[in-house]
Amino acid sequence: MTARDEPGRPAEARPPRTGTAVDHRPRLALALALTALTWLLFPAPPAADYPVYPVGAVAGANVIAPFGLRVLKSDDELRRERDALARTVQPVFAFVPGALDSSLRGTAALAAALDSAYARYPRDTAAVQGAAARHGAALTGAEVAALAPAGRRAQLVSAVEAAYRRWLPAGIAAAGALDGVSGDIVVRRGDEEAARPADSVRTYREFAAQARAFGPADATGAGAFAALLAATFRPTLVADRATTAARREQLRHSVPISKFEVQAGDRIVEAGEVVGAEQHDKLVALHDVMARRRGPGPALRRAVGALLFDALIVGLLGVTVLFFRPQVYASLRAVAVIAGVTALVIAGGALVSRLHPLHPELIPVGIAAVVISALFDRRIAMIVALVLAVLLGGQAAFRGTNALYLNIFGGAAAAYSVRAVRTRQQTYAWILVIGAAYCAAAVAVGLTLDLPNAAILASSGYGVLNGVVSVLVALLLLPAAERYTGLETDLTLLEWSDLSRPLMQRLSLEAPGTFGHSMQIANLAEAGCRAVGANALLARVGAYYHDVGKIARPRFFVENQAEGRNPHDELTPLQSAQIIRNHVREGLQLAEEYGVPRALRAFIAEHHGTTTITYFLERARAMGAEPRLEDYRYPGPVPQSAETAVLMLADGAEAAVRVLDDPAPARVREVVEHIVRQRLAQDQLRDAPLTLRQLEAVKDEFTRVLSGFRHARIEYPASEGGVTARFGAR
Repeated sequence: MTARDEPGRPAEARPPRTGTAVDHRPRLALALALTALTWLLFPAPPAADYPVYPVGAVAGANVIAPFGLRVLKSDDELRRERDALARTVQPVFAFVPGALDSSLRGTAALAAALDSAYARYPRDTAAVQGAAARHGAALTGAEVAALAPAGRRAQLVSAVEAAYRRWLPAGIAAAGALDGVSGDIVVRRGDEEAARPADSVRTYREFAAQARAFGPADATGAGAFAALLAATFRPTLVADRATTAARREQLRHSVPISKFEVQAGDRIVEAGEVVGAEQHDKLVALHDVMARRRGPGPALRRAVGALLFDALIVGLLGVTVLFFRPQVYASLRAVAVIAGVTALVIAGGALVSRLHPLHPELIPVGIAAVVISALFDRRIAMIVALVLAVLLGGQAAFRGTNALYLNIFGGAAAAYSVRAVRTRQQTYAWILVIGAAYCAAAVAVGLTLDLPNAAILASSGYGVLNGVVSVLVALLLLPAAERYTGLETDLTLLEWSDLSRPLMQRLSLEAPGTFGHSMQIANLAEAGCRAVGANALLARVGAYYHDVGKIARPRFFVENQAEGRNPHDELTPLQSAQIIRNHVREGLQLAEEYGVPRALRAFIAEHHGTTTITYFLERARAMGAEPRLEDYRYPGPVPQSAETAVLMLADGAEAAVRVLDDPAPARVREVVEHIVRQRLAQDQLRDAPLTLRQLEAVKDEFTRVLSGFRHARIEYPASEGGVTARFGAR
């Protein structure tokens, strides 16, 4: 059963999936830190040496990686791979839409300059040539003479402009812009990109050759046409070297620096196997690492052996979490918490090894199991407890004791005793379960080994003491772990559901209508989430806080308005819309000020998604304006979880039902159906993990709960397809 499968588990206890590759290096660093901590706290025996077999040789023994390592590429290999990958990037050419107008303006300016020069210096060829040259046109004397008639010049200018209008919109590159380019190029027009064969793109030379058809047929006229074309042409396709270089550099950096990655426990080579190049490189890398860690004396060899053992067990934990809980592994903060509580237990085990080495039942494995089970789920807590039992039970300090068996039982009991945490009293049950497990294990081991009754009784007593201490320490650590990871247990949610909290007190006193609305929405959202198996407690508490931003301007929201003047009557629709949409931003500011957990802040940000404030948008349109939709749209984001999505639907459904004159179940169902369809049409539920079947269950539950609701609202404009609206749209 995954965290998603566990009833009562906060949605935020399920770290989000990620579409990007996970960077294993910080996690490897945490694993190495745990290994080093264990190695420093527990001395142990020597490590075995690892042979390096040449390529083609037959391996004489199995070689198992004792810890994770990477085989790095040489500088030459890395450079060759990077260069090869960079060459696959297609050159980017940007379409310049203003180039046509620029070419036409240049043509007009040149024509005007020539007209002026001919008018002022009708017989001065040099003066006309100078005027043309100032605009980039090189005219011969014959061409100057040929262009003396104004009609001839006008025809020539018209021909140039016609050529531009005919060819430039298709995209013309400068002469030489495609030299050395083969294959495809990428043509970017605004935000759109398309690949085109490079040989299908015209350059200026090809354009000029085709444009001759628009110019005069005689040689002198054709020369003048070519001169005007060369002077005024502006390419509409320009090489975007910066973007091309950036993409090539990005691909260069995407090349991994390692040839291979070897995980702890991986078999590098098997006895009797012919060694290949890859295996040889791994053996060399392992040998190099071991050589750096291995010293000349037996004491150092024993230390290296301890390090390998610790690395193998810790690496096994990392690999297990990676494969069995990839979502937890994807969250570096979650991995850091697991590493932190594991380190605490290791330190506690070291303390026990120095003070009471014959009583391993005092090792506080339960601390890690309780914290991890409360934050994530019982299975990963069980994995950590088992790994800790093996890691600590295998240390030299506990050899000859029953540390492995006692802590397997105690850790498993701690992991599976933690369910949804709703009351502090439930923690007493944890203590009883953990203590009972240690007692049972102590009795079983004691009877098997024929230990004295006094020893069995002492072991049982230490186990009960361990249960008490582990639970108390775990309860102290949980709030900090929750804040650090952004995961909230039910216990934290219950604490924030206390209506006597300062922010709730402010809401009830300064915006009593909003407070009452929030209570109603809480009931509705809780019922909806319970119907689909989402976290009902999270939805209820999130609903309490979703509208706290209205505290800033309570009288601008209809539920807080007494009979009489409406302050929106004195404002423009835009001003009113800004006040309404700002309650999301102001709510987030208040949430940060009062330390509201991140899981609850999501309800503030997402309960309107990116919907529009339809009432004031329509008012603005009715006043003859064409408003910007963004000024009347909530900032979002759209709901990212089932709980925030249900809250959005509850908010809209509750508002819509209150306008009904006849709140019969059939009419309520019709309104609820409309709200759900509307949110789907507005694409507000695209990121929420809700199926259509679950939405049906939500609609059923909403219909049941809302049938008794009744409150007057302002109707949405029919043009928007809405049902209701209100000044304080929630």
